[in-house]
Amino acid sequence: MTEPSQPSVLLDVTDGVGTITLNRPEAYNSLDIATKELLLETIRAVADDPAVRCVVLTGTGKAFCTGQDLKEHIELLENGGSDLLFTTVDKHYNPIVTTLAGMAKPVIAAVNGVAAGAGASLAFACDLRIVADTAGFNLAFANVALSCDTGASYTLQRLVGRAKAIELLYFPSTVPAADALELGLATKVVPADELAAEVGALAARLAAGPTVALGAIRQSVAYAAGHSFEEAVEVESAMMQKTGATADHRAAVAAFVAKEKPVFEGR
Repeated sequence: MTEPSQPSVLLDVTDGVGTITLNRPEAYNSLDIATKELLLETIRAVADDPAVRCVVLTGTGKAFCTGQDLKEHIELLENGGSDLLFTTVDKHYNPIVTTLAGMAKPVIAAVNGVAAGAGASLAFACDLRIVADTAGFNLAFANVALSCDTGASYTLQRLVGRAKAIELLYFPSTVPAADALELGLATKVVPADELAAEVGALAARLAAGPTVALGAIRQSVAYAAGHSFEEAVEVESAMMQKTGATADHRAAVAAFVAKEKPVFEGR
């Protein structure tokens, strides 16, 4: 059980890696209003912190995140709080996932358990999903007669294609880790007891990389997904100018000429 004094979202910044941990294990890391507000604040903080060069999103306990806290949801419906209930998409979910997907640094989802509803959507907005073999994904929205949110309409079909995305959304069921890997929902599946070590090594590698270049690659790919080829190459040009002016680029070129391994500072 979570101690009363512990926040529902934890942040640890160590060696360039900002690890955000959803910390409501007794509620399967579901998202009540207080947690959504703290999660948004935390994601914005790591996005803006130059000391954070890679971000990891994970959960405590048996779940990664099971989406909307339905107990709070029912209370709001019964107590006339429907306005607050359905403005949460604009107030919380959209800015959370937009910041997560748009920040100029790599983001890893360490999927330690089931990721359902908005929890699955958050994982899909990350660049890489390292998934425990005991975990899975469930696009649970239709089961509670709601549309999809938190970017799932955008990210899911880009991972699995439109037809499979519609199938997963129309007929929600838990997609086990092995099937998620085959579909492209998971980047890699590892034994549950090896998840932390696997993600730690990957995050350390990314945090030691050329952060500005990695962020530019991330943003270029995201931009190209919704724009024409001509527009995409214009952004590529701008990003090339931006990264070409970095200290990391100069250091990498000098290291190449000297036949040495470059050391990146993330600037």
